[in-house]
Amino acid sequence: MPFDAKKFIENSILKIKELIGPEKAICALSGGVDSTVAATLVGKAIGKNLTCVFVDTGLMRENEGKQVGEALKRLGIEVKIIDAHKRFFQKLKGIVEPEEKRKIIGNEFIKVFEDFEKGENAKFLIQGTIGPDWIESGGEGRDTIKSHHNVGGLPKEMKLKLCEPLRDLYKHEVRMIAKELGLGEDLSERQPFPGPALAVRVIGEVTQEKVDILRKTTKIVEEEIENASKKGEIEKPWQYFAAILPVKTVGVRGDERAYQHTVVVRAVRSLDGMTANFSPIPHKILERISSRITNEVCEVGRVFYDITNKPPATVEME
Repeated sequence: MPFDAKKFIENSILKIKELIGPEKAICALSGGVDSTVAATLVGKAIGKNLTCVFVDTGLMRENEGKQVGEALKRLGIEVKIIDAHKRFFQKLKGIVEPEEKRKIIGNEFIKVFEDFEKGENAKFLIQGTIGPDWIESGGEGRDTIKSHHNVGGLPKEMKLKLCEPLRDLYKHEVRMIAKELGLGEDLSERQPFPGPALAVRVIGEVTQEKVDILRKTTKIVEEEIENASKKGEIEKPWQYFAAILPVKTVGVRGDERAYQHTVVVRAVRSLDGMTANFSPIPHKILERISSRITNEVCEVGRVFYDITNKPPATVEME
């Protein structure tokens, strides 16, 4: 039976009202389609008893907090922004193992929300968790592919009760709900962005220097692929980004030896994120991306393109 977005919305609002009742709730809002749809559904169910919070971890893309706030304001969703970058970088210092990173970030998010809750008297935490998040996080006989911060990264004991209205859905179904809610194509078709943000695209230890480099390279990758898509040069991939590897390579800047960071570009096609094929980006577009990165980001000396499907790879690097 095909997925009925309208019916899901009606049933979801009733279930949320029954679960939360007169209590207050905090929504962990990233600005992506999952958390925005979750916030919209809960907002329709409990109205002013919902407070949406965007946590700036210092690991976001360039101007992400500002853009998210403005975009959601146009949808009538007010967002409180919490600057928590110092505490996240401090917790991640010296950490190189991907699973440990994800769990640290998940734990720290909850601590931020629990600190915020003290002034709100909220009882529930709303998350935009979807099927692949808990499936890949393992448990109940499933192997842990990667602990999603909003599932495997949660502490064993929480003060806030969870409400996850999209938990049994896949990304394409959430997009259908977003369209039914009238959230606009910019939101409904927005490419996925990981909850741990750029932390899982910095392979190895997360440092301010590497995150700064990644912001610049990510912006270039997104601009070039989106421009190529608008011109009809390529079909827009499902997800596209840059990651920074934990190695430097030797190159030449002018007539001088250079020892610089290495970046990998990844773009994939997928429906729900459970499987994916790499996008065959034409060489001329990859050349533009590589030239811009090495010319505009002086810390980078070499650019690779990842042509691995999922499986055996995952979409993200960590």
